[in-house]
Amino acid sequence: MSAATEARADERILQTSPLRKLLGRPELGSVVGAIAVFVFFAFFADSFLRASSLSTVLYAASTIGIMAVPVALLMIGGEFDLSAGVMVTSSALVSSMFSYQMTANVWVGVGVSLLVTLAIGAFNGFMLTRTKLPSFIITLGTFLMLTGLNLGFTKLIDGTVSTKTIADLEGFPSARDVFASTVTIGGVGFKVTILWWLALVAVASWILLRTRAGNWIFAVGGNKDAARAVGVPVARTRIGLYMGVAFGAWISGQHLLFSYDVVQSGEGVGNELIYIIAAVIGGCLITGGYGSAVGSAVGALIFGMTSKGIVFAEWNPDWFKFFLGAMLLLATLLNAWVRKRAEAAT
Repeated sequence: MSAATEARADERILQTSPLRKLLGRPELGSVVGAIAVFVFFAFFADSFLRASSLSTVLYAASTIGIMAVPVALLMIGGEFDLSAGVMVTSSALVSSMFSYQMTANVWVGVGVSLLVTLAIGAFNGFMLTRTKLPSFIITLGTFLMLTGLNLGFTKLIDGTVSTKTIADLEGFPSARDVFASTVTIGGVGFKVTILWWLALVAVASWILLRTRAGNWIFAVGGNKDAARAVGVPVARTRIGLYMGVAFGAWISGQHLLFSYDVVQSGEGVGNELIYIIAAVIGGCLITGGYGSAVGSAVGALIFGMTSKGIVFAEWNPDWFKFFLGAMLLLATLLNAWVRKRAEAAT
């Protein structure tokens, strides 16, 4: 065989068509689904296309998206975190109760909350790597412990199931500006969580596509034993991913606190499934090794459009869970079909 023939046969230098590249994108199915949902509610809900309504949709999407992004990275790395929902509440409770009990500037409580929340994430990752137990078991245990601690400590310290208001403490206005303010553009108010969400999507996409850590995440999720054999720091990567989820929980927790001044200790239970659903709808595989941060953002957007679109259409909100489950099933089937087509085209 001539050198020219060998060069043409070498798959490393074969040109990839734009269509093949498009079919290989994990968020393709979710983008198609998002367009379909948008057109559907634009047709059936008269107020859906109003600027104020779209602002509400983006806010609903951002509250899910802030957590869906790090959860997506964790799923790409092949793991789950069932404690993500209650960890958001834990973060808010630590910030609130520390500030109130110490009569401190609320920024001190915010800082302590960040350290505690990151420690919880590191605990999940450390236990996973040391015990070799499935992440489902590890994080389910953390979920139950945090649920009990949230309620127990709140009742022990404050005497009720909710925290005391910290609105009159020093630093509260500036903290609210950072975590729960509203930015007015063209006469329409947009919550600052939308900016947090977009920033996390940008940073996560950069990590996945432009850094060595991103290669490690895909490698660990694809085959951790093979990744370890070629020198990938599997344990460090997993712990980092769980701390990433904790960081998202900290942002969401501070938004929860500074939006309402007080925190109910029982909040957050069940939200972990919504974060996972958003990531799966966005193209992440349950088995790991495949997905994108952009896809998780689109999945969160679909969630926001559906949850608020049903309200704008004046339908019975009891049907929301049905639509959410149907979208999860359809998105999973569509993602599997798109991936098979992409693999067949290569």
